[in-house]
Amino acid sequence: MASPNSPTIAVLIPCYNEEATIAATVKGFRAALPGAAVYVYDNNSSDRTKAIAAKAGAIVRSEGQQGKGHVVRRMFADIDADVYVMADGDLTYDPKAAPDMVAMLLAEQLDMVVGTRKHEEKEAYRGGHVLGNRLFTGLLAGLFGRSFNDIFSGYRVFSRRFVKSFPVLSSGFEIETEMSVHALELRMPVGEVETRYLARPEGSESKLSTFGDGWRILKTIGTLYRVERPVLFYGTVAVLLLVAALLLSIPLVITYLDTHLVPRVPTAILVTGMVIVAVLCFFAGLILDTVTRGRREMRRLAYLSLQAPPAPKQS
Repeated sequence: MASPNSPTIAVLIPCYNEEATIAATVKGFRAALPGAAVYVYDNNSSDRTKAIAAKAGAIVRSEGQQGKGHVVRRMFADIDADVYVMADGDLTYDPKAAPDMVAMLLAEQLDMVVGTRKHEEKEAYRGGHVLGNRLFTGLLAGLFGRSFNDIFSGYRVFSRRFVKSFPVLSSGFEIETEMSVHALELRMPVGEVETRYLARPEGSESKLSTFGDGWRILKTIGTLYRVERPVLFYGTVAVLLLVAALLLSIPLVITYLDTHLVPRVPTAILVTGMVIVAVLCFFAGLILDTVTRGRREMRRLAYLSLQAPPAPKQS
């Protein structure tokens, strides 16, 4: 039982058709974090996930909108705690790592600790997912300046001010990418802990679609880059248009210098239009950058209005 001065901890487990693993997952986190409240949010399961979770000792609630992002939005809005531990209900994440992740968050006054997956079992992590994770992690680092070693990990520990300042715009499995960008953009103090990643037990099936979810994640990264880095995004479009216009104009200029005529009028009109659009893109980026700065300041102020993680008492 937690002492009155101990930080309150909530374990959040989004679930969809996990009757084969949810009991062991709930019991694992209850044993690892005895003073924590374990919440299971069911997302329209057609099996006995809710009943089994409740029997295992979890507080069971439901979210009707399908998708992990919708579930996370509901969990973050509904639950109040000092520290939040989020994991999937498929028993692939090791509950025994949770105390160390929570301790790191509190000791170093962090806002998010990511459980970087170390897959010791070959069946735990498909080769395509390993490659995709590395590619997207590198892409995020290239676009936003820094990244995490495992941006798709669903095993994370959050401070209250992260949770209550995070708007949650995603609807599906791209939610982890949005979390990572939110922390990077607000320059929150974050950390990583290597954790075991296990294979799903027999009878449990993955809900991930390699190509479908990969495409949604790529679109999410592109959208977040456009919204958070408008000068670079629209500036890149402007430069590409200007380069294309320059290449198309070279034959026109050569012909004009030789004959003082412009025989290819449609090409000339196209080049002029491309230059105009390039200039508009550049100024749109400048204007949107001002809007983005204002939004970022508002999010930062909302973040700072909340209490930092409670520091552990010195013995």
